[in-house]
Amino acid sequence: MRTISALYDTYDEARAAVAALENAGVPSEEISIVSHKTDGADVEGQGDRAAEGAGTGAGIGAVAGGAGGLLAGLGLMAIPGVGPVVAAGWLAATAAGAAAGAVVGGAAGGLVGAMVESGVSEEEANVYAEGVRRGGSVVTARVDDATLAEAQAVLDRSRPVDVGQRRTAYVEQGWQRFDEAANPYTPEQIAIERERYRRA
Repeated sequence: MRTISALYDTYDEARAAVAALENAGVPSEEISIVSHKTDGADVEGQGDRAAEGAGTGAGIGAVAGGAGGLLAGLGLMAIPGVGPVVAAGWLAATAAGAAAGAVVGGAAGGLVGAMVESGVSEEEANVYAEGVRRGGSVVTARVDDATLAEAQAVLDRSRPVDVGQRRTAYVEQGWQRFDEAANPYTPEQIAIERERYRRA
């Protein structure tokens, strides 16, 4: 199995990528999404109380019902340096140190460690984690060689961030690597970040 990943500036773009992967035949259990808990990425029926719990590192658990596939299992967790995220899938479980795909609080090893363990380069994993910290979403899928090209094309059609360009932009701002000890971005900082990289 090969791991492919893409960073998206908005939850809606990431959600569309997940749906497109599922429609292309990638099994839901091989797909993951980790999205900053902003107003565009809500877990149905959990609202502000869920965000409060995630902010303290408490495990909220997955939501049943709603959309089918991977997105039906969205739950909340807190990632050091990122804050509350909406997440589902094997990457979220790995990042949380959870077993059997359950989403719980307190990321053991964090997002960077989970991505590196899954085969993503450390340099790219740091950019993905920083992107989520700044309000973005990462979609990751495990695919076999026979479906690799098609699955990558699906992610590429869903308007992903150019990770190399984004890394360069971050470095120009003085960034070096994702820092789990950093303060999570505020909603105001995320709004500024989204405006900076907004595409037509």
